[in-house]
Amino acid sequence: MMDALLNAVIYATSFLGMLTILVFVHEWGHYIVARMNGVRVEVFSIGFGPEIWGRNDKNGTRWKVSAVPLGGYVKFFGDASAASTPDSDLDKMSDKEKKESFHFKKLYQRAAIVFAGPLANFIFAILILATLFYLYGQTERAAIVSNLVEGKPAAEAGLQIGDKIIAVDGDEIDSFQDLVLQVLYSAGEGLDITVLRNGQEVTVTVVPQEEIITREGEVQLDPNGKPLKAYQIGVQNSEERIFIEHTVGSAVWAGVLHTGTIVKQSLRGIRQMIVGTRSVKELSGPVGISQVTAEAARRGIHYWIQVMALISISLGMINLFPIPLLDGGHLLYYGFEAALGRKLSERTQEFGFRIGLVLVLGLMMVATFNDILKFNW
Repeated sequence: MMDALLNAVIYATSFLGMLTILVFVHEWGHYIVARMNGVRVEVFSIGFGPEIWGRNDKNGTRWKVSAVPLGGYVKFFGDASAASTPDSDLDKMSDKEKKESFHFKKLYQRAAIVFAGPLANFIFAILILATLFYLYGQTERAAIVSNLVEGKPAAEAGLQIGDKIIAVDGDEIDSFQDLVLQVLYSAGEGLDITVLRNGQEVTVTVVPQEEIITREGEVQLDPNGKPLKAYQIGVQNSEERIFIEHTVGSAVWAGVLHTGTIVKQSLRGIRQMIVGTRSVKELSGPVGISQVTAEAARRGIHYWIQVMALISISLGMINLFPIPLLDGGHLLYYGFEAALGRKLSERTQEFGFRIGLVLVLGLMMVATFNDILKFNW
């Protein structure tokens, strides 16, 4: 009983603590760019629903923590709700009030304010990764084939011991970890692997297979006690290690590149779900994320911070999806506004927000259902 209670506490504190930080970063992005453009911010809330704690600053912004800690919002002057829908009294504003209202700002200013939230999440992740790279450096394994498992995809496709893998599907490979990521996100799709062999470039097509992960003969289990599965090609890497010591500048650049790789592979996974080559059962919601954050917290603050960087990237990316209700949906509306030379009607925007709400809630339900099924009941 005590163990179950302790696990519940770890799940809740590690997840909610991380979510609070990431929501603050996201909303601060909106807030700071809004203030730079002269927009009055009425509310900066962590969470939704009834206020638990709050205070007003000298600019009149109400900073508060609300009862439902699954998100947050900033409410601009002229907004009717947390979704930034226009207030019905906009036409009654004075010229002075219009200068402080989000809805009377130029198109590029509104777009910048909306885009600033996801951008803040990307920048935050880059700074986390850059800090870790600068403090600890990077230890990577060379992408050189040292052994091939007989009968597995790599051997069957014609890879040879001693091959130096330099690219996968045209993407440069700098380390064995880069190759692992490409294979993991392949969803069984064929990969064009380019190797350097005897001074010549050779390209072969390898089709990864999903297999149960074993280590020293033992099946590896996930946090729910179920066998871990992953796509593999049957390649063992060189024992040669590459240690990269970073300056501040190179650490930041490495953080940018690493963030770009994560975004690219995540988008690839989403495309695979859409076309059906990857199962939607792989989607995870708050329950699954809380498991990941709890496991990271158990392993130490270093791992927890790494996971926070990954989730910050995901949060920024998801918010840019062109779904009404998300930041990407607002940017989609602004795109139509730029093309048409006028704003979309309030009725059209409201209809879009309703569709967006259904899509977001539907995805949340599917992800949560997946998380529940993954438990070892």
